[in-house]
Amino acid sequence: MAHQIIIYTDGAASGNPGPGGFGVVLMAGPHRKELMAGFRMTTNNRMELLAVIIGLEALKQEGQQVTIYSDSRYVVDAVEKGWVFGWEKNGFKKKKNPDLWKRFLQIYRKHQVKFVWVKGHAEVPENERCDELAVAAYKRSDLQVDYYYEEELNKGLEIST
Repeated sequence: MAHQIIIYTDGAASGNPGPGGFGVVLMAGPHRKELMAGFRMTTNNRMELLAVIIGLEALKQEGQQVTIYSDSRYVVDAVEKGWVFGWEKNGFKKKKNPDLWKRFLQIYRKHQVKFVWVKGHAEVPENERCDELAVAAYKRSDLQVDYYYEEELNKGLEIST
């Protein structure tokens, strides 16, 4: 029997843009896994969305029932209010982070996903843990490159936080 999967996510950036990171806590029955990574130049919203993507991509089987807890209105509202599906129909024209939204939609459609918004820094233990992971990730010395973001930045395109 499959367990209900709970995923907590958070993203952070020091400066926006600046070094950023994400933290993920996955829980299923007695199992728990923590994930984190940091990037040398990115935005908070990219890290919030990437945390969700990484959490979903970590699932070993398709068709899972997943509840994602996030303090990102950007991510939660885009999905729960259906905005991202309209953006997709319009080819993500003039939308920020199209690379990550496309990647999100691919993995999102493989599961039954529900989002729950939680207030950040409100003493929700798993959300606080994700924040700790995200901040620790961007403070590391071995930061990864957010290639899409840095390429857009180098083109001088207007990209958002």
